[in-house]
Amino acid sequence: MCKDCNYTIHGAQHHFGWDNSLPPALRAEPGSTIQFHCQDSSAGQLGPSSTLQSVIDLDFGKINPVSGPIYVEGAKPGDALKVTIEGFTPRQFDGKGFGWTANIPGFGLLADQFADPALTIWSYDPDSLAPALWGKEARIPLKPFAGTIGNAPAEAGLHSVVPPRRVGGNLDIRDLAAGSTLYLPVEVEGALFSVGDTHAAQGDGEVCGTAIESPMDVVLTLDVVKGANLKTPRFTTPGPVTRHLDAEGYEATTGIGPELMAAARDAVSNMIDLLTAQRGISAVDAYMLCSVCGDLRISEIVDMPNWVVSFYFPRCVFE
Repeated sequence: MCKDCNYTIHGAQHHFGWDNSLPPALRAEPGSTIQFHCQDSSAGQLGPSSTLQSVIDLDFGKINPVSGPIYVEGAKPGDALKVTIEGFTPRQFDGKGFGWTANIPGFGLLADQFADPALTIWSYDPDSLAPALWGKEARIPLKPFAGTIGNAPAEAGLHSVVPPRRVGGNLDIRDLAAGSTLYLPVEVEGALFSVGDTHAAQGDGEVCGTAIESPMDVVLTLDVVKGANLKTPRFTTPGPVTRHLDAEGYEATTGIGPELMAAARDAVSNMIDLLTAQRGISAVDAYMLCSVCGDLRISEIVDMPNWVVSFYFPRCVFE
């Protein structure tokens, strides 16, 4: 229960895909603080007792539910919706936070290299958010955030929630954590804001296609900035964004070539090779670990004809 919240959006008040004709779950005044009960990105199809068969049987028509939409009074096209991210509370299962990471065939940066399904189930302390144990030797630092957060687009009809858009959506920006402020372009009256796809941890790039997918309650304050005329979302953070990963430094691999996507693939593939050689883990486990805590970075994009992409893996995971 959020004592400072003006409203609560319950888990049943969700939708799949963006559609500006959906009736709002709530009409709220600017400045309202709202608690959202967000489902995980599988809409509950995967749980603490799920098996590999659960990944195989996933209904992709029920992927990435978002809670809402919220009609914010006074928001009009050309304005921005100011979203102040107040906090995240993991949903508890037998007193523990729950999450999952999967390799889903046909999805992810290296989908052609990893054609078979894989699944990791996570359990973590929802109060301390201490690093989550993976196997016997790895611990993943946690940093909750909402992977999907955005407004309805102006274009009529139902649109997939999977690709991000200029009005937000499936941004998967792990720095949209508690304390950050996000500004979203408004294309329709009332903005019709929704949020979901909560994560306990993710690396920049989410390279296998999933993070530590974890159902959570999210508290946000929504306000309107008149006449902002944003072209795309922008955000501010309250301080350092990688402190939870920096303590022991990083292992880094690179990809170099004339095409950024190919270089990104090479950088991740090279890190998977390094982790399997150093740690004796399977390639698919290394791939999923890279997705939940490793960061893709463009290191150089001016020395034509070749660009450099680096992949950073935090050494603290194995320390």
